[in-house]
Parts: sequence; structure tokens; C-alpha cells
Amino acid sequence: MAFAEFNVPDLPASVAGLRHTVSRAGHLMAGTRLVPEETAIAFTYNRSSHAVMMATPADLEDFATGLSLTEAIVQSAEDISELEIVSSAFGIELRMWIPEARMQPYSARRRLLAGPTGCGLCGIESLSEASRPARRVGAGLRVAPETIWTAMAALSPAQMLNRQTRAVHAAAFWEPRKGIVALREDVGRHNALDKLVGSLARRRIDGSGGIVLLTSRVSVEMVQKTAILGASILVAVSAPTALAVRVAEACGMTLVAIARGDDFEIFSHPRRIAVGRSMVSASM
Repeated sequence: MAFAEFNVPDLPASVAGLRHTVSRAGHLMAGTRLVPEETAIAFTYNRSSHAVMMATPADLEDFATGLSLTEAIVQSAEDISELEIVSSAFGIELRMWIPEARMQPYSARRRLLAGPTGCGLCGIESLSEASRPARRVGAGLRVAPETIWTAMAALSPAQMLNRQTRAVHAAAFWEPRKGIVALREDVGRHNALDKLVGSLARRRIDGSGGIVLLTSRVSVEMVQKTAILGASILVAVSAPTALAVRVAEACGMTLVAIARGDDFEIFSHPRRIAVGRSMVSASM
């Protein structure tokens, strides 16, 4: 995959320092704060427009690859023969070229979406597409509860952008004996996961060998995107939706949520969490 970058020096920074007014104990004072940048990012394939997403302008190669995979436009990172990153006063365009064999089925089901931050199902053309089943995951890992604690404990210290701004989501990939091998941050939780999928695909890391970690709630799109990656365990800080649980159950994924400290709740396929017999019987 050949990545040709255009106007990269003009890309906006991921963080902006803003002057503002602060109230402290009833007193107003001038202050400054670092906040995340949010930029319109357009995705095109063979000069055909696909989507405009609001996102953090970082890790754009990963974003282009990941969204292409999770939207099933391509089957692998190698299907993207060229990527041009073009910056303008209106935003950033990710121009991709894919084989005609991939372009034909994409054109047949093409959907146009203008995606506000955090939106993962905007602009689809049918209800059936919104509720499409997730890809079936394999046997994957079997881990102890301590593994979940250890993985989640490593998440916050690795969030460099959130440490500056306290305003972005993160998606990370954790492997046994290696820890967190990839982490991506974005103002949109779907974007962060797309960027993670793209990063692992470009590095040819097998998603079945690790755990996906999220700092957000789990909606159905997060399960679908994790299934594309091939990960069998998804762990999140916040709660899932009922539809996300049903889709995780159907695709064979272990969905762990409300993971805080040494506590968590398993919503589907608990067999991969190797707890003691008494703990299993008490929670079922």
C-alpha cells in the first residue's frame, strides 16, 4: 500500500490551547485550557465520495484503513493501493484507490453518510443494514479476572491525548505477555476504534490474539467493528446497550463491561473468563 501525503504541514494539530474565563469559588479569572481539535474528514474511493466524519486529525492512515475495513469496503489493508491525504480550509480529504473488483460491490450498496462525532450508523439506506449480524469470532483467548484488571489498569496511563485534554475516547489492543500493543484516541469513540482496527491491520497484527479495551459505552457498532478485527473479548469502562449484548452473543464474543478497578460484569460468553466454580454459579 503506497501512502502519498499532500499538504501534510497544513494539517491541524490534535490539540488547541484556548483562552477562556474560569470561575473559582465565585471569582472569575482568565485562564487557558488544552482542548482536542475536531475536523471534517472526507473519505473517497476512486474519486467517489463515501463519508464525511468529524474526528481528531491524527493517525489518518489508520483511520482510512480501519473505516474501509469496518465498512466492508475492502477485505484487507492491501486492497488500498494508494492513499492521498489532502488538507484544505474546509477539512481533510482521504483519497483512496481500490481495485475495481472491490469498487463494484461497494458501488452497488453505496451509502452516503454525514457523520457527527460519535455516530456510527448515520445515513444508512435500510433498517436491515443497521442490524446486520457481526462477523463470527473464533475461540480466542481464555483469561483470568486478573488479566482484565491488569489490561484496564494500563489503559489510562497510555492515553496521552486524554491526559492533556480530558475530552477524548480511546480504543486499545492488549496482548498477553506484551500488554498494550496499540492505542488510538479520538473525540469520537467509533473513530478511535476504527483507527485501532486500521493500525493493527497495517501492522498485520492478528486480532484473535488479544483483547479490545474501550473507554466508552458499548453500542452495537462497537461490537461489529471489534468482530471485524477478530477479537473474541471486548472490555469497556461503561455499560453496553441491549442490542450490543444480543449481537455479541450471536457472534460468539465475550462482552465485558462496567470494568472499573477489580470489578466488571460479563454480558455474553463468560466461558473465556476463567473464574472459580463458586464465582460462576453465584453470578449466573
